[in-house]
Order: sequence, then structure tokens, then C-alpha cells
Amino acid sequence: MVSKETLWKKVAEEISRCRKCRLHKHRKNPVPGEGSLNTKIMFIGEAPGAKEDEEGRPFVGAAGKLLTILLESIGLRRENVFITNVVKCRPPHNRDPLDDEINSCLPYLIEQINIVKPKIIVTLGRISTKTVFQLGNLPFKSMSKDRGVIREAKIGEVEVKILPTYHPAAALYNPKLRSKIESDFKALAKIYKNMEESGRKKYTLLDFLRES
Repeated sequence: MVSKETLWKKVAEEISRCRKCRLHKHRKNPVPGEGSLNTKIMFIGEAPGAKEDEEGRPFVGAAGKLLTILLESIGLRRENVFITNVVKCRPPHNRDPLDDEINSCLPYLIEQINIVKPKIIVTLGRISTKTVFQLGNLPFKSMSKDRGVIREAKIGEVEVKILPTYHPAAALYNPKLRSKIESDFKALAKIYKNMEESGRKKYTLLDFLRES
């Protein structure tokens, strides 16, 4: 059986060579994603920003610092989860990715989900939520109506729970949203309690994350 590490290396190399859409013309570095391949929680944002484009890593700018704080608030660290974006290259001037750009990148996202096989996907922001909902054949209304509501879907080969929340960048521009994001992260920490199998010992969130 091919290891997750081998599969992930192949996908990352494909992303590094990708020329499927116009975004490759503007990038300094593609941003495939990073984190544990054996985690049960995957975070999906919208697209890399300037700092991410510089470093080739997701969520390393101001929004990334807030994401790290939010993770730590529920006892997690970045290396406990997997973090990626819908599109892997920075759109010019941080504009929203266009539909054809999203569609060009979707096969990579589906491959990532199939490799990691998360039990929970946390979507960060409108574009991520709408895209992941479409992959799971779920209707998207709006962030204000859909955030914090857990849904179940099958994406690729994976049965998964989806928890939408606002993008951390939104809380930087609108501090009123921060309490809502914090509430959603508290909900994330509780979801695992409902995923215990009959007859199994009660385990911690970190035990849950480390299971392969």
C-alpha cells in the first residue's frame, strides 16, 4: 500500500508544477498546505495571501496568527491538524478567486481530503464553505445562516462532518465576529465526544486526533 506521505509528496509536486489557471503567472510560491496527514481535523481556507505567497505556507500572516490562537484556545497546535486552501496560489491583490480558478484547483483539494481522510472539515469563510458544500452536495445559503451548523457529507471517498465558520481575517476587520469564531472552535472541541464508538474507552481530543 502506498503511504500517505508518498501520496502527499506527489500532490505537492503536482501543485508546484501546476499551470492550469492564470494564478500561476503571479505567484512567488504555490501553497499546497501543511500539517499532520493522520489528523482527523482539516481546515480549509480560501486562498493564500501575500505572506503565504512569500513563504509557501498556509495561514502565516495576521489571519494565521489568529488561527493559531484559536487552535491553542481548545488545546490544539498547528501540527495536530492539516491546513490548506481552496486555491493554492495567491490571486492578484488578494482578490477573491474566480470560479474557473477554483474549478482548476478542486482536484487537488479532493486528493488532499482523500489522503488525510479527516473526520471533520472546518471551512474558513464564504468561498471555502460554498466550495466544500458543493463538493458534498449541500446547499449553501450564507455564512450568517450556515456558520456553526454541523453537516454531514461524502466528499470523494470520505464521509465527513463539516463545520463552517468565518475566516479569521474577517474577525480582524470586524472584531464582533471573533466571539462567533471562538464559539465555533469550542463546538469543534466537543464534536469528537459524539464520535465515540460503542464500547470504546473515553478519550481526549488529542487521542482522537492522533488516531490513524
